[in-house]
Amino acid sequence: MLEIKNLTKIYKGGKKAVDDLSLTVRAGDIYGFIGHNGAGKTTAIKAVVGIHDFDKGEIYVDGKDVRRDSMACKRVMAYIPDNPDIYEYLTGIQYLNFLADIYGVSAGDRQERIRSQTEDFGIYPVLGDLISTYSHGMKQKLALSGALIHEPRLLVLDEPFVGLDPEAALILKRKMHELCERGSAIFFSTHVLEVAEKLCNRIAVISKGSLVAEGDTKELTGGKSLEDVFMEVIRHDKAD
Repeated sequence: MLEIKNLTKIYKGGKKAVDDLSLTVRAGDIYGFIGHNGAGKTTAIKAVVGIHDFDKGEIYVDGKDVRRDSMACKRVMAYIPDNPDIYEYLTGIQYLNFLADIYGVSAGDRQERIRSQTEDFGIYPVLGDLISTYSHGMKQKLALSGALIHEPRLLVLDEPFVGLDPEAALILKRKMHELCERGSAIFFSTHVLEVAEKLCNRIAVISKGSLVAEGDTKELTGGKSLEDVFMEVIRHDKAD
């Protein structure tokens, strides 16, 4: 579903934000992407979704090249950044209909999906209000509802649990599982290692732009906590 091959991104001044990164996210995977601040997670994610260009490597989404066939890739993807910026001069329902228009969701399907998603997240009663009146958590729930409206083949999330209350976080986890059970895949970054350990079937650890550990969660942890494994990997990488 997502294949990253030898991805390298160099910023001005010669700093390698991502260095020869390769990984594969398969259909059905909930794939955790973890690392310390500045490790290169967000840069890699923005390359996947087409926000950042990159210097070397290849990225494929559902078998299509993100550079050569970017629109086809974006049609089957959804992306939520760590701090989603939403059009605050729209109402919630206008925003969701706007996304449904972009992704070609039929009138019948969108009505059902909008109601289902927003009722689950508890924001259906305020869809007629301007987004500017929403709290941060409500905006996050609206962004997540919009990301799921076209049932993406690949859902890319950058710190998705930040700003969500415990109930909304549980709902999001359930929705992530349901989406993957239908054959989609999820690629997301998080600093909450306990969540990654419980939720993800595969995990990659990135440090200084490079992949330093990757594999099935149970095999990667080997009976230890993900937190312990992460600290061991990072200490070893720093020592090198």
